[in-house]
Parts: sequence; C-alpha cells; structure tokens
Amino acid sequence: MTYCVGMVLDTGLVLMSDTRTNSGVDNISVFRKMFTWNVPGERIITVMTAGNLASTQAVISQLEERMKEPDERDNIILQSPTMFQVVTEIGKLLRSIIADRQEANGVKGRGRFTASIIVAGQIAGMEPRLFMVYPEGNFIEASHDTPFFQIGETKYGRPIIIRGYDRTMSLEDAVKLLMVSFDSTLKANLSVGLPLDLQVIERDVFEPKHEHRVNHDDPYFQAISSSWGDALKSAFHSLPDYSFYRSED
Repeated sequence: MTYCVGMVLDTGLVLMSDTRTNSGVDNISVFRKMFTWNVPGERIITVMTAGNLASTQAVISQLEERMKEPDERDNIILQSPTMFQVVTEIGKLLRSIIADRQEANGVKGRGRFTASIIVAGQIAGMEPRLFMVYPEGNFIEASHDTPFFQIGETKYGRPIIIRGYDRTMSLEDAVKLLMVSFDSTLKANLSVGLPLDLQVIERDVFEPKHEHRVNHDDPYFQAISSSWGDALKSAFHSLPDYSFYRSED
C-alpha cells in the first residue's frame, strides 16, 4: 500500500508521498512514487503513483522513454499545450497498461493490477492544476470544493487535512499539515512507511521551490510527531469530563 497527497493553495502546490511497497509483512521494499519533469520558465509536472507497482512503474517507464527520443515519440509531458491534455494522455496510458496486464492474466488478473495517479503542475500562462487519475483512465480536477487529493491508504490522514486545510495558508504551514497527516497514517498502518518525499511547487516558478526526503532520523519530522502526540493528549484532557452520575435535567 502507499499514501500520497496533493494539495492546491493560492500560492502553489504541495505534494508528499511515502515510499513503502510490500507483498506481506516479510517482503517490504522502498520505491520512489513521486516523479517530476520540468522545462525552466515554461512548465513543471509531477506525478505520484499508488497501486500495483508493476503497473505504475510501466507508466513511468513509458513516460521516461518518451523523454529520451523526443523527435521520434509523442512527448506528452513536454509538448502538450495544457495540463488537461497532459492528464488525458496519462489516463489513456494507465488504462492501456492495466487492460493489457489484466488480459494477459485472464480471470486471475481481474482487480489485481489497479493503480491511481495524482498529476500536479503548471504550464506558463495558466493556473497551477491538480488531477486524480483513476484506473479506468478517467480523472477529476481539484477545485475550491475539493482542494486536495489522496491516493492509497487515505483514511487515517484525511481527518487531519480536512480540519487543518485553508487555501490561503502558507506553503510552510501546508508542509506542516502534511507532516501531521503522514505521521497519523504511519502510526495507524504498517503498509505506509518512511522515507517520505516532499515537494513544494510555487505558483509561476517552473521548478521545485523545495524538495526533501524525510528519513527516519529527520529532526523536524520527529519533532512534529512528538509535539502532535503531546498536543492530542493535552487537548483530550482539556475536554469536559464524563460522569456516570450526570443530572438528567
């Protein structure tokens, strides 16, 4: 399993993913799930993946192959004029790869090769945009009503984001919010694990403003985890006490 989050702010985009993949408690590996391509001054596009590792790696490998021979291949990342067209082509590629694998494996392959993708970025002259691509290849775009997307193991970190998110918050506060969301998920689910990959994309700056890999000994993440735990205990003890002898008035 995995956990990836993409968030839209007035000032840009903040993205974070874990790196754990496992097929049982005795077979755990680290694989990067965040991939970025950019043309300085013109565009930046980041993809995060969750689901069947073979399927998502095939998508990334095909996108990378098209980078190597731009004169001979349809380079959807670097040549598509809009983010909508970029995500449309990525959706088609994902759907095709999943369909091929399911067909090759017959009845046993049904439901085993699903994957989801978050696509984030900006092309010059347009707004920063965020999309979530489903295994079927269709997708939805983030909006004021749905300003962030999660894929993978979403349920443990979602309440944190819902309560803390504000579209006008600073990029730094958004990073702090995602750190808390990931800490809560790590504490609750062993299928999500460190290291974490963080990327901040500032509006109209077509290269990452900040990139960081959060390892087990990361002092800031350790401080967030410890402080958040203490804050939760303090908040819990500040709540009104329950009594078995309450008045029925």
